[in-house]
Amino acid sequence: MLRIGVDVGGTNTDGVLIDASRTAEPNRGVLAHYKAPTTPNVSAGIELAVRQVLEASNVSSSSISCVSIGTTAFVNAVLEADSRRMEKVAVIRLCGPYTQQCPPFIDFPPALKVLTDGYVGYLDGGFEIDGREIVPLKEEQVIEQCKIIREKGLRNVVIVGIFSPLDNDGKQESRAKTIVERELGPKVNVVCSRDVGQVGLLERENASILNAAILNFARRTINGFKSAMRFLNLTCPLFLTQNDGTLTSAATAANLPIRTFASGPTNSMRGAAFLAGLDESNEAYRGKPIIVVDIGGTTTDVGVLLPSGFPRQAAAFIEIGGVRTNFSMADVQSIGLGGGSRVRVSAHDEELRVSIGPDSVGHNLTKEAKVFGGNVLTATDIVVAGGAARLGDAEQVADVEAMLVQKAQAAIKKLLEGIIDKMKTSPENVTILLVGGGSIVAPEALSGVSEIVRPPFFSVANAVGAAMAKVAGEVDTIQILQGRHIDDVINIIKDQAIQKSIRSGAREGQSMSIYICGRYVVTVLNSVTETVKIVEVANYPVQVPNIFSAGDLSTEAAIEELILLDDDNPAEDAWLDEAPKLALEQMQDSTSRVIDIEAYKPAIDDNRLWILSELDLDWIAEGCGVLGTGGGGSPYPPFLVARHLLREGKQIKVVDPEDVPETATFMRCMFMGSPSVSTERLQGGSEIPASLRALMKYMGLKDFAGVISDEIGGGNGLQPTILAAEMDRPVLDADLMGRAYPNAIILPSASDRYSVENILRTVTTEMGSRSGVSMAPLSRITCQTYGLPHSVSQAWRIGRAIAICRRKNDMKNIPAAILELQNGACLFVGKIVGVQREVRQGFTWGSVTIVPLQPDEEEDISGTSLGTSWGPEDQVVIPFQNENLYVVRKSPGVQDHVIVTVPDLITVLDSQSGSSIGTQEYRYGLRVTVIALAGHPKWTQTPEGLACGGPAAFGLHDVPFQPIADYREPQSVVQEFL
Repeated sequence: MLRIGVDVGGTNTDGVLIDASRTAEPNRGVLAHYKAPTTPNVSAGIELAVRQVLEASNVSSSSISCVSIGTTAFVNAVLEADSRRMEKVAVIRLCGPYTQQCPPFIDFPPALKVLTDGYVGYLDGGFEIDGREIVPLKEEQVIEQCKIIREKGLRNVVIVGIFSPLDNDGKQESRAKTIVERELGPKVNVVCSRDVGQVGLLERENASILNAAILNFARRTINGFKSAMRFLNLTCPLFLTQNDGTLTSAATAANLPIRTFASGPTNSMRGAAFLAGLDESNEAYRGKPIIVVDIGGTTTDVGVLLPSGFPRQAAAFIEIGGVRTNFSMADVQSIGLGGGSRVRVSAHDEELRVSIGPDSVGHNLTKEAKVFGGNVLTATDIVVAGGAARLGDAEQVADVEAMLVQKAQAAIKKLLEGIIDKMKTSPENVTILLVGGGSIVAPEALSGVSEIVRPPFFSVANAVGAAMAKVAGEVDTIQILQGRHIDDVINIIKDQAIQKSIRSGAREGQSMSIYICGRYVVTVLNSVTETVKIVEVANYPVQVPNIFSAGDLSTEAAIEELILLDDDNPAEDAWLDEAPKLALEQMQDSTSRVIDIEAYKPAIDDNRLWILSELDLDWIAEGCGVLGTGGGGSPYPPFLVARHLLREGKQIKVVDPEDVPETATFMRCMFMGSPSVSTERLQGGSEIPASLRALMKYMGLKDFAGVISDEIGGGNGLQPTILAAEMDRPVLDADLMGRAYPNAIILPSASDRYSVENILRTVTTEMGSRSGVSMAPLSRITCQTYGLPHSVSQAWRIGRAIAICRRKNDMKNIPAAILELQNGACLFVGKIVGVQREVRQGFTWGSVTIVPLQPDEEEDISGTSLGTSWGPEDQVVIPFQNENLYVVRKSPGVQDHVIVTVPDLITVLDSQSGSSIGTQEYRYGLRVTVIALAGHPKWTQTPEGLACGGPAAFGLHDVPFQPIADYREPQSVVQEFL
């Protein structure tokens, strides 16, 4: 089978012809390869590359089985915030009274926000987690929004509804799309978020916005690919490679280009591994993690190959151009460094300063670079001027000063060392596979790198990866069981995936691989239905969402894909020159400044008030996640809300309990309900204030001294900061739990704490398993007596410790850094292989199963000191009820053993990032580290604390509580830094 792989980058278009039946030969089956500059006319660049490999191999176009194309063009548009390729987007949220406090674009970097934020509208709509409509969609509201969008001249619309992945009947997003298309006409692109991503409203919405913003550019580009195929008389199937390294049809990619965003880097990693022989268990690299560095003309993409040859999976969340999404893809980081990167020179205090990129001359390298007769100084010019490469006319750069060359080379070296260091999880030196046409700009040696390997055909590794990709069928769905068994449902979906892969071009009749790496199940019980979500299935080489069927290509299938796209978006000659690029380089996020975090000191004013900065807030959010033990809701949305308030000029102040009169009154605030709901039904802004005002009115309370959270854990730990900013009151450096807990704490003055909890939970369940709550206000002395002082400080310190480890790229020591702040133990390092969860009675119930990493999955955990030894067949099971309740060790032939229980804190960390993972975020394949921290003596050493928060409170009546360690009192930030 003869396959052509093409990679269309911002600078070069690479082509390769591979005979898949000769991959065992020394040349790995590569019959021909070619590299040509990416041209403004896409068709011409592809046509030239493909024609050259056909002529060089003396192969006719009729012999080709398929053409597979990978490209970084789409993601480059986002990374460069390119105004020529990105368009403004109107976002319509179907949300009823919710989500407005966390609006669309809230976490977009300034430059991208300017380019994409066209309009935001909030409409009735959305679903509860049990499938009920929050509010039915109203057609007249959609029509009114269409009038506004038409007046603004916007061509791209995103429709996103709360829990829209539940809407298999098309009641809301699909219906709204039909109305918008009817009102605005066929020239307007309408993207439904449920077609782009799964549960996680903000992340799904972000991905949908990025998808819509580049949609017209993507369609022009793909039509260019089609034109090249027609011109070459190629009648074989045309595919594009996806984020996971599999293939998708051109028609699908034209509607969902975001699924190809990471295809270039993924192809590069697969191609590099293939060319280096890692798929043949090359002994030279056995047992070593290897970093692949792909330097193109515009960007450098860096990823990690595990000893198995599989790319390392990204953390639970991944950022694209600074925008948070929840796609599963290879852990690849990109920087604006390539052969075409612009070199800028300036003088400051008579000192020569040199910067590289992030913008590039791209495909115009052979026109604009000095060595090719142009007048733009590029990274390629620097390496030629320094004698490290022979390219173009060296005389053209003979006048470049030696000092400038030296500083530019140092800048390139620093950029590469920085991104490589960022990808490490330990400080040890690593081996890198260096590929890509722009790799000539890399120095011969890099700090932190033990060996630099350039495999054969390194300059076209991306095209090789594209050529060797497999076709796949994907099914991404949420099903209503209604009496069906989940295994029967999965078998139906498996059959659908097989048929979809065949329709996409897989060979029918041959064996296919079905990749189901585990179940992520959400069950919502009520009197009518059970709702089950099935996701998280993997396919070589990386884990990807959903259920996949992968098979070899058929030479007959999918030919019709060549004519599925219409000509409304013709390939344009001015592909990269549509309009002047806006000057957005000067727009910087206020958090993008490099801060010496080890030397950073928080601001304490003359009144002994701690004035929070964005960095403080970030660290507190990180620490709240750890103290949340899986519950309390995600800290990310409330962090964004609080940060937004800071950027609007409001202040968030924290006061030490010792600086407040004993009788001062503090209002309590929190959200009650299931963490699984918090990822979708974001706060509208009125829930907690409304409950607080109602309580104050009922009690006749005119004023209060400040606010305090019932639980510091998770998103609830940040809710007081929002109220503090809005009401100009301080946050008390304390909380009432020292963690997150599924049972509300009712003080001894309440006659029956369980009945109060049950009433609140019942109401919360009816309200969609999430409600804003203000409990009875407390005096400072009561907060301090029954609560935990300085828990906000403790959250800040934990977040700071994690940040310092990240800055040092010392991820494996994050558990140890946390344990330096609170006594406890690191229990287990492994991979999630099973998740079960259900939402009932206002809680998220379930368990997560974790197994040890296999030898070829381990990078380096030598610095992680585990509290106990583990065998290769052991498992850890952690049951949870919103929060993690206890840890069970399961070993073959041995009775199950409970290692640690509440009220000690059990936290699961993402091993890739060090961040905590909420129970609602558990999914198959995540590499995790389990730690346990000592609970406060008020929980662990009093009958009352153990009665409502110990093992017996959660059904473990025969398991005595054994503390993991002695509790260490946290230190006040105010007292330390005053």
